[in-house]
Amino acid sequence: MKIVRFKDTTETVFWGRLIDSSAKEAEIFDGNPLESGTLTGSTRRIESLLAPIEPKQILCIGLNYCEHAKETGSPIPEFPVVFSKSLNAVQDPGAPIELPRHLRSDQVDYECEMAIVIGKKAKNISKKQAMDYIFGYTCANDVSARDWQLQRSGKQWCRAKSFDTFCPLGPWIVTRDELGDPHCLRIQTKVNEEVLQDANTSDMIFDIPTLIEFLSGSTTLLSGTIILTGTPHGVGMGRDPKRWLSPGESVSIIIEKIGSLTNPVVEEVGQF
Repeated sequence: MKIVRFKDTTETVFWGRLIDSSAKEAEIFDGNPLESGTLTGSTRRIESLLAPIEPKQILCIGLNYCEHAKETGSPIPEFPVVFSKSLNAVQDPGAPIELPRHLRSDQVDYECEMAIVIGKKAKNISKKQAMDYIFGYTCANDVSARDWQLQRSGKQWCRAKSFDTFCPLGPWIVTRDELGDPHCLRIQTKVNEEVLQDANTSDMIFDIPTLIEFLSGSTTLLSGTIILTGTPHGVGMGRDPKRWLSPGESVSIIIEKIGSLTNPVVEEVGQF
């Protein structure tokens, strides 16, 4: 099942089950399907897609693909490298990624990632149990301001990862039962239709059960938690010359069996 969150022609927000491949119509739920919402049998036309979840928290894994660790010159980590993104960073499919101009960055990078949606409260979960706690999967773009990540933030990453619009999600959630094995999927980034990242989730250093076991250790993962599982090689920071995002470009994250998430790139607007 593909779960969407969307507005209809009246600007009302619904959760729904996608019922056509063109993403024009959905059968609606009577509430959040992560909170016991059930299908009603009624349908609505999709006017605009929203991020498919309003996350409770966003946890992210750094350096989780072998080839990406190599391109950054980093050793293979002994434990998962964990950081977080603020909830204000969430952005809808088709809505713009804003390049920061008030707190300026000229080194904004793309990062395709498969995101896990946790479907029920989890704490101290074993690897054997871990997959039972997954509601589904979606595409994510871990947009990063590398100048703030590497030079201006005291060696912590959350500032660089949490600017407004820096976490596009979507276009929908593919439920666990429909996706099957998440560890053998092609994952790509295209900027202006140029393929800049092209890898497979089989290159992950820590697989999904390992991540859930680690993140839930002595820590409660709430239903609605999003886990970004890391990016493969090909990021702008790792290229020669480096490849930063510019206004007027378009970024697409494409994951086999999940879908394609596309966002235009613009300059931040407002008072600064």
